[in-house]
Amino acid sequence: MFFEDFSLGQKFILTESVIDKTKMLDFAREYNPIPIHLDEEYAKKTAFGRIIASGLMSYMVVWRRLMELDPFGAELIAGTNANISWYAPVFAGDVLRGEAVVSELSERNNYNGEVIITISAFNQNSIKVFEATSGAVVKRKA
Repeated sequence: MFFEDFSLGQKFILTESVIDKTKMLDFAREYNPIPIHLDEEYAKKTAFGRIIASGLMSYMVVWRRLMELDPFGAELIAGTNANISWYAPVFAGDVLRGEAVVSELSERNNYNGEVIITISAFNQNSIKVFEATSGAVVKRKA
């Protein structure tokens, strides 16, 4: 989609994703190897009572669902930022669902504009687990 094809408040409903324990542990080992993500005995002594998914993994699982919709298509030039706030832990077996809303549109020049999308993700109990804003530079119509 070109910059002009986006509208404020435009919503994308994202398909559900199940947090697979093996993938959760693999992600933690590779990118966030701290005890709360890997060590069952350690995690039992925390407020969570068990290991939790890395927040970045939770974000990427939901982000992937937006990318599967490919809202930017060939008009995407580059990402600009991501700002994530986490609100609740994500556990193995949780089912995350989300929605992405166009929250800001800014013309940059005659050739492109920036689209800011706010993603809200919820678990199977409708508890918000994170909210993220991400920006993308998108081509404008000639």
